[in-house]
Amino acid sequence: MSGRSVEWFEAARFGLFVHFGLYSLAARHEWVRSREAMPDADYDRYLERFDPDLFDAAALARAAREAGMRYAVLTAKHHDGFCLFDSELTDYTSARVAGRDLVAEFAEAMRAEGLRVGLYYSLLDWHHPDFTIDRYHPLRDSVPPEEAAGRDMARYRAYMHGQVRELLTGYGPVDLLFFDFTYPAKGPAEWGAEELMAMVRDLQPQIVVNDRLGIPGDYVTPEQYQPDRPLTRDGAEVMWEACHTLNGSWGYDRDNHDYKTPDLLVRMLVQSVACGGNLLLNVGPTGRGALDPRAAETLRAIGAWMSLHARAVHGAGPSTFEAPPNALYTQRGDRLYLHLLAWPLKHVHLPGLAGRVRYAQLLHDGSEVRFRELDGGDHEHNNLAPPGRPPGTLTLTLPVVRPEVSLPVVELVLGDESP
Repeated sequence: MSGRSVEWFEAARFGLFVHFGLYSLAARHEWVRSREAMPDADYDRYLERFDPDLFDAAALARAAREAGMRYAVLTAKHHDGFCLFDSELTDYTSARVAGRDLVAEFAEAMRAEGLRVGLYYSLLDWHHPDFTIDRYHPLRDSVPPEEAAGRDMARYRAYMHGQVRELLTGYGPVDLLFFDFTYPAKGPAEWGAEELMAMVRDLQPQIVVNDRLGIPGDYVTPEQYQPDRPLTRDGAEVMWEACHTLNGSWGYDRDNHDYKTPDLLVRMLVQSVACGGNLLLNVGPTGRGALDPRAAETLRAIGAWMSLHARAVHGAGPSTFEAPPNALYTQRGDRLYLHLLAWPLKHVHLPGLAGRVRYAQLLHDGSEVRFRELDGGDHEHNNLAPPGRPPGTLTLTLPVVRPEVSLPVVELVLGDESP
């Protein structure tokens, strides 16, 4: 880990993923070329019409910051091979087609808003003539065997390493690199993973790199599922980042309306932090480069919650205390945050916290929450009194009416003797 700092990554907890490219014009999933086995001529229709006139990196950076995100990751190149940066190794770029280096615009805008800069780079490349045909390749059923046999992964590997070098030498400090992805047909040997990782470390010693080269990275990347406990490798906890879409598609998917609600996304963010991880939430700009109204409104809604509750997320992590049912804990120093997934009637009982809490308040408005230690014992309930609670239980008294926020949070200030 020499030369690398991961503290910013663990403290950030929340980032923006941006998938944009030629597939955004098709507007039916970023894998459209593979799914439809689309030949070059058909896919080139999008190249001819690529005009990101509404791609506003400054507005995107501002939306991310206002949503409470601390870093952002852009698809510099996706599986189709189209690059959003000016490469000396190919003309298949936004710079040559539209006269715009979108990676440069993105990096400058994110830094201006105080966000860390991340870049995504696909190890696959369905445009490159030497990337060998496999089951994902759109030309899998159309390239004659003799032509397929002439493809040379060594030549492609040199090209791919050269492009990564361009990204890490032409755009200033890059805080995070998201490679994608290793699969049975192609792995570390095909990617030259050890050599590639060594080059990345040499060019940008501070960079944080994911685990998708097929060799260990700095963090692991569960995709489209939500861990419910800390993640481990060989018995040791590891850094992780769950990456999620708004609606199941990474790229713009016009007719897909299976959107997660902002309330659900807030709960997913909190669950990530409570289990020691980050949430990287994706948006897929339209074919012209703008956020669609649903995505923009989702970011605003999350931002409304984060504006009041950010300190329960940024710099926070798991707690050793046992959360009550229908609740999650995050903790930052002597502040323990009780996230109430279901609003209880008047009382919530916190095991093990009696004598450990100095003050309690609802985080959204700073209003005091009273608490007490109920008489212990094993007495059963009667008509007017609930049963006793185990020793060490702290009971909070809450208002009957649930606060009008996506997820209510009680901030507990712990005493000096608490862990």
